[in-house]
Amino acid sequence: MPQPTVSAGIVAGLVNFASSRGADPARLMARAGIERSRLGNPDNRFPLAAYVAALRTAQSMTDDPALALHYAEEVGMSKISILGLIMEASATMGEAFIQLQRYGRLAVEIGNPAHGPRFELTTRQGKLFLVDRRPNPDAVPELTETAFVSLVCGPRRFLSRPHVLSVHVTHPAPVYAGEYHRIFQCPVHFDAEWNAMELHPQTAQWEVAQNPRYVFGILAKHADGLLEELDASKKLSGRVEALLLPILHQGDVRADWVAGRLGFSRQTLFRRLKEEGTTFTEVLDGLRQRVAGSYLQGQSASVNETAYLVGFSDPSSFSRAFKRWTGHSPDEFRRRKT
Repeated sequence: MPQPTVSAGIVAGLVNFASSRGADPARLMARAGIERSRLGNPDNRFPLAAYVAALRTAQSMTDDPALALHYAEEVGMSKISILGLIMEASATMGEAFIQLQRYGRLAVEIGNPAHGPRFELTTRQGKLFLVDRRPNPDAVPELTETAFVSLVCGPRRFLSRPHVLSVHVTHPAPVYAGEYHRIFQCPVHFDAEWNAMELHPQTAQWEVAQNPRYVFGILAKHADGLLEELDASKKLSGRVEALLLPILHQGDVRADWVAGRLGFSRQTLFRRLKEEGTTFTEVLDGLRQRVAGSYLQGQSASVNETAYLVGFSDPSSFSRAFKRWTGHSPDEFRRRKT
């Protein structure tokens, strides 16, 4: 089974944060076996063991045993991982949790994907919980700390009321337990039977505030222009693209949903697109190709990030599709446009 990995963005974020707290970044990377040259490419992955070594080395260098908590508290996931951007582009917290389940391994890849996502929502005795299902959690409690703090502090920036009502962790209370209570601002239960956060029962319906309709426009120079073109289009295919663009990253794009938004049946949508000489699949593929090309040409997103942003759950599938569309691999296309 492949070894678990962590994204280069998260590793780089840790190195930078530890450096701001007084750690020597060169010594930190040397001790953890992290090559500086590989940190610059967001498509790179590092062994989870190297990331854990970096965390613990940083704790020692900064004399801060709670460094994992502080890293997640101060450095938002949207700054270091495409996962954070995708979650914050969601319309509601419920959709954000779905994206966490789908894309969570982009940040930290743990366990076997065939066994289901790392995080799951479940109810117990009428209460709603978000559960971290990763195996052997007490071997590296820092991974629980960073995940839970990110999921608490990120939404706290835009939610008007607390969404986490209590925190349960299987590891014993550390010497810095007071930092748990300060950061989480709710009851924290150590030596618990599971790693889980109790959520407000209405959390799923709460809006993810302040994000623009197309938050990923920040990643490409021409995204706003593309939206204007689509909105101005008089053709049905253009109206379809305008509906698809803000949800392209979700991957599960359904013709039924688009037809409903347009006031058509599915059959009517297909018939009217056929009258324009196209199909729903061709419209979707064409939009994905143009948006992907815009990201790659603008050097604003990595190849792997682009794959997920246009709705592919597997970068290799995106690469094959992109070569079918353009005759070039994404890397070749990017080099030709630079």
